[in-house]
Amino acid sequence: MIIHKYTDFTKSETHNDLQFKGISPLSITTKAADLFIKSQENLSSTRFIQDTATNWAPKAVFARSKADFAEMSFLEFVESAIFYFAPPLLGQKLFRNAFKNFSPKELSKSVNELIPNSIEEISKNKTISQELKKRAISTKAGIVLACLAVPAAEYVLSFAKNLFTLKNFKKSNFNNIANLDKNHGEVENKEQQQRVERNAKKQLLKFVLVSTAGVAAGGALALFGHKSNALQKISKTILNPGKAVAQGLKKVGLKNEKVINTLNKISLDFANDNGQLVLSKGQLGLTAIVGLFGYSKAAEDRGRLDVLEVWTRVPLVVFYTIFGGELFEKAFHKILEKKNKFKDVIRKDASGKVTTPARAELPAIAEKIASVKGTDKAKELARLTKEKAFVQGVPYAFSLLFMGLTLSAITRFWTQYRYNRQKQTEKQQLQNETDFGKILSGKQTPNIFQQFELTK
Repeated sequence: MIIHKYTDFTKSETHNDLQFKGISPLSITTKAADLFIKSQENLSSTRFIQDTATNWAPKAVFARSKADFAEMSFLEFVESAIFYFAPPLLGQKLFRNAFKNFSPKELSKSVNELIPNSIEEISKNKTISQELKKRAISTKAGIVLACLAVPAAEYVLSFAKNLFTLKNFKKSNFNNIANLDKNHGEVENKEQQQRVERNAKKQLLKFVLVSTAGVAAGGALALFGHKSNALQKISKTILNPGKAVAQGLKKVGLKNEKVINTLNKISLDFANDNGQLVLSKGQLGLTAIVGLFGYSKAAEDRGRLDVLEVWTRVPLVVFYTIFGGELFEKAFHKILEKKNKFKDVIRKDASGKVTTPARAELPAIAEKIASVKGTDKAKELARLTKEKAFVQGVPYAFSLLFMGLTLSAITRFWTQYRYNRQKQTEKQQLQNETDFGKILSGKQTPNIFQQFELTK
């Protein structure tokens, strides 16, 4: 990607819009396009919007009862907050500020400044001492370990949801919550309700213990991790577990470079946003996968159909949550590039990869185009902003439509279908048992003999 150097643009203090100095503010439509682009470049906010649109809105449309709507709303909004805002809030605001004080005063500021950098950047920095490098790496790992509460909270959330529904609607049977029997419903089982409440409280207690242990271990690592090579190795493994796995596989003879390269990219370290710790894809992936198993385990307390519904829908949602609309976006961008559309915002880099310029690059590109064509640079900026919003918005909308409404509708239909089949099977079994009882009592002649008598 070519980076155009240009310094005569600023951020509006009111709207935080990129615009040129001395030129009228962006129009309403351009501001809306710019706001969308800005949200796409912030993983926490864009994933929160995606997750709400993909998971909550379609479920609200297809809600099967008040209890279904209430527990789904509780789950989705709390889950979105856990996924996208808890890691930067805990990592950046709480533990980074706390753990930097574990270093001596003369090193504290330097350690804090290094924390957003990657292990490679810290290790290759020749201007700092080995002690400073070790303290920075172990403090980074301590912060990540202290944030263990995030995936732990995601795992236990489904149990909390079960408890929420039980306390507010007196229901623990998934068939009743989903209103699968539209006419009568099923009698609630007291033993099942007790099991749901007992397991939920048990898992919530585990969450408190795991979170406390994570904070304690993270603090200890930040305090003592620089003193031992073994603790340094543990710190690096916590931050980049994929690389540790890759090295282990190499030792046993694995030579597949694609696998090794993929594993090397798996990191639980925070992403660096201009010196701020923000959610990374590795953290997002870990939390989403842990959440899948929490969903499934909590569903076991409420019946087989709940488990089946979880495994019908959630694995696809987890995949989408981790990768977002990137697969759709890349495919759409390749199509546009081949058709030579939106040439100013769709381009190939030196490696042949199709890319789009970052939001911050648009003013520089607009000025360059305006100087070549003799056009107004503000109008060019507005055009580029709208075009970039379009090339990002189409795959975004498509993925939300498919992963949201379509998947929710299919899931609801499939669960109802399973329930109806289950009831038909139970009805047939009951009929067979009744008929057999009549035959034994002599009140009914077996069907085979009835046919024989008719034939005779």
